[in-house]
Amino acid sequence: MEPETLFQLIGRLDGPLHFRFLLQPLVAAIIGYRDGAKDARTGAPPYFGMLTQVGRQERRAMTREAWSSIGKVFVLAFVLDCVFQYLVYKSIGIVAALLIAAVLALVPYLLMRGLVNRTISRP
Repeated sequence: MEPETLFQLIGRLDGPLHFRFLLQPLVAAIIGYRDGAKDARTGAPPYFGMLTQVGRQERRAMTREAWSSIGKVFVLAFVLDCVFQYLVYKSIGIVAALLIAAVLALVPYLLMRGLVNRTISRP
């Protein structure tokens, strides 16, 4: 990643569409809360830890289930970042948009899902 690109990522906190830095993590966290509570009710272990302990087929099914929950938020984060890049820089960097989408959607979802599962299922 070039130095200018790194500064562009930091510069996204201001300007058009900056609301997405609050709204998208909030929506992802709410979805993570819902899925974490469902995991706790069914007695499932924390999601992220299970991904490292199960076989390939189970991991694929778990990943598919998570994408069905968070996929729309991830796609929205990606599209909004592409729109932002076009408005501000008149070009679109796919890798940067994917990075921002992952930070805004996947990270809050995974953190909240695991935290809620552990908190609710605690004896």
